[in-house]
Amino acid sequence: MQSEVKEEAKVKKGIYRRFLKRPMDFILSLMAIIVLSPVLIFVGVLVRFKLGSPVLFKQKRPGLDAKIFIMYKFRTMTDEKDENGELLPDSVRLTRFGRMLRSTSLDELPELFNILKGDMSIVGPRPLLIQYLELYNDHQKRRHEVRPGLSGHAQVNGRNAISWEDKFNLDVEYVDNVSFIADCKIIFLTTKKVFVKEGISSDTSVTMEPFRGSKVEN
Repeated sequence: MQSEVKEEAKVKKGIYRRFLKRPMDFILSLMAIIVLSPVLIFVGVLVRFKLGSPVLFKQKRPGLDAKIFIMYKFRTMTDEKDENGELLPDSVRLTRFGRMLRSTSLDELPELFNILKGDMSIVGPRPLLIQYLELYNDHQKRRHEVRPGLSGHAQVNGRNAISWEDKFNLDVEYVDNVSFIADCKIIFLTTKKVFVKEGISSDTSVTMEPFRGSKVEN
């Protein structure tokens, strides 16, 4: 009896993952863009006035099956450079306004267009840098078995305040347990954490230290 219940739950998860998750992403992201369009425009104007042009930060990131796409965010840093033409450290270029955008997650709003296009999902592992691809072990590579998300299991369980290994373990845990209930729970917890402003930075960086590979293979 118990095995039948588990099998039924597994089938339901499979149906949601294969047939329902993407249509829900499209509908919800479209609704969010329409409802939040005044906020998008207002933030865009502020970014242009306070940080200059371009308003959007665009960067290549790996998505589903490690396929590369262009991710959109509101820029949060200036382009200040030193006497040699090199960009100054993030801690210098990240202004008070930029910190506010990050702490409220307003800088992430343009990713709604990535979700609409199908590059991303509302919930999934966060899309990271391309250069990390060659550093992942086999376990960590599994995070690319689903679309990357606007928020994810790792984001509601520490975000930038936990280690890379813990973050990847949470990502893979999500991949193995994708479900409607899990996604709803993550969306609820994400909303809560945005207001509480938890896990925005690590203990030693304004964002998160670069990933340099795991010391122990999983």
